[in-house]
Amino acid sequence: MEAFSDGVLAYILSFVNLGIYWNNHHHLLKTVERVNGWVLWANLVLLFWLSLLPFATEWMSKNGFATLPVAVYGCVLILAGISYYLLGRAIIAAVPHDSMLAAAVGYDAKGIASVCIYAVAIPLSALSRWVALGGYVIVAIMWLVPDRRLSPTIDEHETRVQ
Repeated sequence: MEAFSDGVLAYILSFVNLGIYWNNHHHLLKTVERVNGWVLWANLVLLFWLSLLPFATEWMSKNGFATLPVAVYGCVLILAGISYYLLGRAIIAAVPHDSMLAAAVGYDAKGIASVCIYAVAIPLSALSRWVALGGYVIVAIMWLVPDRRLSPTIDEHETRVQ
């Protein structure tokens, strides 16, 4: 029964994380005014790290949230977070003047904070895997609602286009 509950908990955490990326990626791409090779590659790198989430999830759940699988799960999350940040920067760089995304996200403190929490949580998994998982959950809670900074900018853009 414990293995079942571990699997359910790991699945829920991963589903929430993938849902967050899915929603925020959708909002992010609504700001795209121009796509170049850097944007395509940055998007592909993000997809690569997200594609590893099911493997890390399964390993973590099958091993009862053991230290190493929890740390590897965190590594996948931090690399996906960095990739998402880089995708946003690639989109901004594709339209350096008057970028809708640059105006909306600015410095991106939330994205940087997420990566910093992961960077602290991963080594903490050696001391307490539950503290590390708590860090991963905190980041998920931070991003549960799609990035509000983008909504007004997207709405304004769609109004101008119509």
